Order: sequence, then structure tokens, then C-alpha cells
Amino acid sequence: MQNFTYCTPTKIIFGKGVIETLPATLEKYGKRVLFTYGGGSIKKIGLYEKVKELLKDFEVIELPGIQPNPKYNPSVLAGVRLCKEHKVDVILSVGGGSVLDCSKAIASGACYEGETWDLITGKARITRALPIVDIITLAATGSEYDNGGVISRTETNDKVGFGSPYTFPKVSFLDPEYTYSVSKWQTAAGTADAMNHIMEQYFCADTTLLNDGMCESALKALMVMGKRAYDNPEDYQARAEMMFNCTLACNGIYSCGNSSSGWPCHGIEHALSGYYDITHGVGLAIITPRWMRHILNENTLERFVKYGVNVFGIDPTLDKYEIASRAIDATIDFFRSLNIPMHLKEVGIDESRLSEMAHHVTVNEGLENAYAPLKEQDILEILTASL
Repeated sequence: MQNFTYCTPTKIIFGKGVIETLPATLEKYGKRVLFTYGGGSIKKIGLYEKVKELLKDFEVIELPGIQPNPKYNPSVLAGVRLCKEHKVDVILSVGGGSVLDCSKAIASGACYEGETWDLITGKARITRALPIVDIITLAATGSEYDNGGVISRTETNDKVGFGSPYTFPKVSFLDPEYTYSVSKWQTAAGTADAMNHIMEQYFCADTTLLNDGMCESALKALMVMGKRAYDNPEDYQARAEMMFNCTLACNGIYSCGNSSSGWPCHGIEHALSGYYDITHGVGLAIITPRWMRHILNENTLERFVKYGVNVFGIDPTLDKYEIASRAIDATIDFFRSLNIPMHLKEVGIDESRLSEMAHHVTVNEGLENAYAPLKEQDILEILTASL
């Protein structure tokens, strides 16, 4: 068991109607609010008007139009500029993980005099950030309970993860009813995203029985509740369990004491969505089983056996390689049950830039230090198998 330091300072307020306490929460941080949101779904479900009504006594500056795979230019740059011009006290992020990731970058850049991209890439350290409060409307990334974010820079095809103790949200409001309107596509992608967050922590060299049990239970719950939410979008119990499961999946609690896996599937997928701007969870669903098959060997076999037996209930008396193979097949079958495309060509990615992306991942993600070390040729083979 590895040494670790663990701290999650974010306050979670969960359940129906909880945003009624939003004004009292924001008042602790100030009256000038940057209100960040995405493409308009919050207006369709009435949440935009609700927030505006609750904030009638605040000075509200709006930053709409934040895209999935949030962009450094224009969104981060525009947000930093607005914060500095209006002397913003607190950022209110309303939407999914992309809006919140972008808000974390803005919060950092607003307290920095240099180029915000330097903070995102780690060239400069984040030493301060504006406080962030969020209302989550999409169960997927877990950004509401962690300090990380991922920002894309279109002109260089970069998709870069960053984080700091200063970028934990202060308070996250989670009302499952705001996820009722999430499309089947995004429900499926969110389920796949959260499952991969758990698997990136599960597949590592040094684990504990406690963490293994939590991960296995979380994966099984996500598959049950993700499918229920997919089939019946207004199933409150399914949406609620899925939402909180996604929240816990990425804040590190499942890996305390584990060795690092290097998060190889995320490293590879960052290139896919950096180059082609595809849905993150879908890219992960396509890549993950191919990564699994590529790394299956005598060194990793026991993890796949445990995964197959404890998550999918595969007969433990079978040959170990048979168990592992069936577990990978079962992973694919589940994603297919949510109608997730399982080939890159189905999402508009052909072989023309695979070598370029493999090189990009090798240079930028450091996957030679992953649970199963990946060199450029390994990454290319995984991408090719995913076509």
C-alpha cells in the first residue's frame, strides 16, 4: 500500500430543490458573479431563469457558449478578461463538466498576470484562484468533486489536463432532476466516462482490497443505473445514483494507497478529442477495450481475472485467459447496449492521422510510465485496432 495525501474540501449539496440555498452560498464569496454556461440547455429546462431569479440581488456577468471539450480560445480567454474587467468575486458554473473545467481555468487565470495557458500546461504554478460554485446538470466527469480540468487548444490540437488545490469547487449543487433532459447519447457517454475513471484507478500494480471492492461495486452500480437512466430518463433513483457515482468516480477516493496507473486511456483519448473534437466518453468507450486487449499478458492477467469475476460474474473456474477475454467482451457488450459507437470510423476518424496522434500522445502524455508501459508503436496499434 502506497503513502498518500487525500483532501476533498468541496461541500456537496445533493437532492431535489437544493439550489434554493444558492444566494446564501454565493454571498459568502461576494456579490459580483461570473455566470458560466454552455449551449442553451439550461434555458430549455428553466434553470437559467431560476438562477437569474435567485441572483436578482447580485451583479451577474454572463459567459455563455462554453463548448464540450472546452476551448482555451475563446472561452477561457474571454472569461479571464471578464473577471478582471468586472472585478468578479466568485464564478458560478451551471452545466456539465466542460463548463466547470473551463471555469476552473478561468478562476486560475483571473488571479494571474501572465498567460493563462502557462498555468494549464504547468509552466507556471497556480497559487490563487477565484472561488467556484457549481450546479451540475450532466452526470459524467466528476469535476464537481475534484480539482482537475481539461482544456483544448484548437490551433495546436492540444487537450491538456491541469489541477491545483486552489481549483476545488467551494460548493457543488447536485439535483438529479436537472439531468432528466440529458439525451440518450450524453447519458451513455457520461456512463462510459465515469466507468473509465474507475477503471483507470482499478487497473494498477499495487491495490487494496478496500479500493478493489469500491471500484467493483461502483462499476456494477453504474452499469445498472446508467442503463436504467438511458431507458427511462426520468427514473429519479437511477439518475440520483448515477449522479453521485459519477461524482465519486474521479475525486481519488477509490485509489488512496494504490499505485498510479498513468490513466493511459485518457491519455490516448485526449488526442482523439483534441484532433477531432469527439465526445470524450464515447472516445473512451472505443479505446478502453482495445487497450485492454493490447496489455493483456502474464503481468496483467490477474487484474483482468478479478475484473471479470467480480464485476461481470464470470465463472472463476474457467481458464484465466478465457475469463479475461470474456470480461473484455462483456465491457464492449455493455457499451453497445447503450448504442455507443465502438469503432473510430463511426465517429469520423480514419487512419490518416493515427501516426500523428500516436506521436502526439507519446510526447505529451508520458505513457511509458503507465501501469502497462506504452511506447509510440503500442499507442498506434491500439488506435489502429479501434478503427
